[in-house]
Amino acid sequence: MKKINIKLSIISVVTGIIFFVGSCTEDLLDRPPTTEVFADAFWKTEADATTALLGAYSSVRPLFDRDYYFDGQGEYVRCSGATGAVVHNTSSYVPVNYGNTADKMFTQLYGGVHRTNYVIENVRKMLPDASASSKPALEAVIGEACLLRGMIYFRLISMWGDVPYISKIIYANSEVASLARMPIGQVKDSIMADFTYAFEKLPVKGSAIGRAGKPAALAFRGKLQLFWACWNKFGWPELDGFVPDQAAATAAYTAAAADFKAVIENYGLNLFRSGEPGDWGTMGNAEILPNYFYMFIPSTGNPNADGEMIMVFTHGGTGTGQSEELVRDFGGRSVENSQCFMNPRYEIADRYQLTTTGDFAPKLIPTNPSTAGARTKLNSAVNPASYANRDYRMKSSILWDYEMIQGILNLQKTDWVPFIYKTWGVSVTINGVKYISYNTDRATHGYTFRKFLRNYEGQDRSSGDYNFPVMRLADVFLMYAEATNEVNGPQADAIALVNRVRHRGNLPPLLPHMTASKEAFFAAIEQERIVELLGEGQRAFDLRRWRAIERVWCPPYGEGVWRIDTHGANVTRYFQNLSELSYQRCYIFAIPSGERDRNPNLTQNTPWL
Repeated sequence: MKKINIKLSIISVVTGIIFFVGSCTEDLLDRPPTTEVFADAFWKTEADATTALLGAYSSVRPLFDRDYYFDGQGEYVRCSGATGAVVHNTSSYVPVNYGNTADKMFTQLYGGVHRTNYVIENVRKMLPDASASSKPALEAVIGEACLLRGMIYFRLISMWGDVPYISKIIYANSEVASLARMPIGQVKDSIMADFTYAFEKLPVKGSAIGRAGKPAALAFRGKLQLFWACWNKFGWPELDGFVPDQAAATAAYTAAAADFKAVIENYGLNLFRSGEPGDWGTMGNAEILPNYFYMFIPSTGNPNADGEMIMVFTHGGTGTGQSEELVRDFGGRSVENSQCFMNPRYEIADRYQLTTTGDFAPKLIPTNPSTAGARTKLNSAVNPASYANRDYRMKSSILWDYEMIQGILNLQKTDWVPFIYKTWGVSVTINGVKYISYNTDRATHGYTFRKFLRNYEGQDRSSGDYNFPVMRLADVFLMYAEATNEVNGPQADAIALVNRVRHRGNLPPLLPHMTASKEAFFAAIEQERIVELLGEGQRAFDLRRWRAIERVWCPPYGEGVWRIDTHGANVTRYFQNLSELSYQRCYIFAIPSGERDRNPNLTQNTPWL
């Protein structure tokens, strides 16, 4: 029997949907093939089922492990490039005019659907002949595949609304050639069924890092209900036929809160390092960094001993094409010759509150450093002292002028490297010590990222082994607070959970005015989501489900909003004099024209007609 010698097998159907049926990780290539030709030799044992499931994980992973690019569609992160998995490098990650740029993402998501259907259908066929001792393990395999399928369809409806629903293996073009889009409510119910089955059949804890357990299924079921609640509360006028229902919104918020509460209380999970802030260290020094930083580097974040990472997608390993490239995307040239495709915008700095007061600091003042006294002026954006006493997550996440980062080249540590905006790779003297400044000329707003950047040697920019989080406990805390607040206003347990997230930034508890009303508490929750989840791909989905794009930018036909840098220079203006149609095209994506050319039953979303 031949072994699989290629990384990917593809079948194409009339709709243009492409399905993955092969594995991408190296260890899975050295196994018997799992196609129908060899069905008599496969699908016989628990090991066969697990092999197929791991292949599904391998195929689904690239659909989510670069979700951080989506932050470029928000207001606090600039995404200037996209590397790695094809599913993500074909979309546009800017705050406006991006809804027609995800055709390949649509296609590849359906590839993931097919790969999970392949596992679900074949393992179900094994159940009637399975022994009593094997049946629970086989049902757990089906549960994990259902969780993955549910995640994929959740992403599909979040972007496109009504979508075709396929729940079986496709063998012939005729089976899908005329599929119509299923109403979003029906797809949502099918996703709920997948998440519920997964919750019922999965073990409490996954058998290995990257394998899902009950908390993951509950958390995703809660998140689905939270989004459903938002769509019903705020409406989705761009989706034809969708009628908001306030009673449905309340019911969904309530159900979401119940699922989140179960995740929080029933499984002994805790925030990374118990949510303690650790030490800030000193200004301009990176030998000591707060605990939040260490959650996002492989040597400390991956073991997940505390349970913060409810679900992750594991790296594929060197040489597989599925290693993570966080260093390449978030780092500059001084860190393994990286490309800095992701960098913070100037406005994020003002979101980090003061540890002394628990509230916002005075707004930073953009100042050209050539101006007399710029580096010492009170609240100047180029004065390092302006960043003192800030939320510890700030030092863990971004660099401002004269902050240090560990240089790494050719798998070896170099000297410490100071970041100085627009001073790239030149000799500088700081406190009598000579350094070569951080070479990161893609940083265009005055800051660059520290989050996700390794501070130790041994791995290049494209061979990282960090397991990317797709569900974190801190996110569950904040989603629980949001759901309960919508139903009952600020509640003591929800406030306590938000304060636990704040504590990791060494911030005091929420001030009374921050919990004085439903609206005030929502603003506090949104604030925590911005700084806690920065660079993790959540912001754009939040803005769309809350219908907040106009709120954070400007109304249609407005003057637009400039994004500036720390020197006060205008960088890019967004939403200038744009019509309602331009906003509508951010709230819902276009059904790919190639799919519609092949299948006339696929209708188009109205803003894209």
